[in-house]
Amino acid sequence: MFKKYSIALAILFGPTMMYAESSYAAEKKTDVTVVLVHGAWADASSWNKVIPLLQRKGLNVMTVQNPLTSLSDDVAATKRIIDDAKGKVVLVGHSWAGTVITEAGNDPKVSALVYVAAFAPDVGETGDSLIKSYPTPPALSTVSADKAGFVVQTEEGVLKNFAPDIPVAEAKTLAVTQGPLAAKTFGEKVSQAAWKTKPSWYIVSANDRVISPELEAAAAKRMNAKTTVLQSSHVSLLSHPKQVAAVIEQAAASLATN
Repeated sequence: MFKKYSIALAILFGPTMMYAESSYAAEKKTDVTVVLVHGAWADASSWNKVIPLLQRKGLNVMTVQNPLTSLSDDVAATKRIIDDAKGKVVLVGHSWAGTVITEAGNDPKVSALVYVAAFAPDVGETGDSLIKSYPTPPALSTVSADKAGFVVQTEEGVLKNFAPDIPVAEAKTLAVTQGPLAAKTFGEKVSQAAWKTKPSWYIVSANDRVISPELEAAAAKRMNAKTTVLQSSHVSLLSHPKQVAAVIEQAAASLATN
């Protein structure tokens, strides 16, 4: 009935009606939810360029606002969102959040993992141990710590190391809105590595100055992840949002056939 009604309207109103119908079809929701988890020195708004691209594909999208106070706190925040998510979950983590999704991804609702320039530790490994296995990244020389043990990137660090390939005005805003990270998180271990049992995708940032690109490539190879390499800084989700969204869409599409 709806189809016949649409055809009749199309005859009356021409191509405009057909375009409206096709646009509506493109916006239909799937039974897959993408849960985006931000990393250190950022907040959930770091996904703002990726979110609308995913929504245009009909994907349900939710974000986690990490407290960045400990691994257990960030995992708990992520699991609260997973609990509310509809259908199968594609869990996406940037930077420090790679450690978070490696733990939280063991939730049975999670069907795929996407790592974006992120840590992907195995049981017994920490952020510190992974970093020390490779040349020290430049961003570690531009951090500032407060008395409570939380670290941030200086404005210079954001501009030169964290996000050198986005407009300066955006980078300066990012420096102001960044979430301080409890330094102790780099010494915390996951209890079970979800990437060992869940299909994984990995986006390597070839020009990363926060996490060694060699570390990222090794992580992707170890987990046998479907790997994409971008000529990007650490924040590919801001400098290359279309390419990042495309990888997440691939992960979501894979669930439709399983």
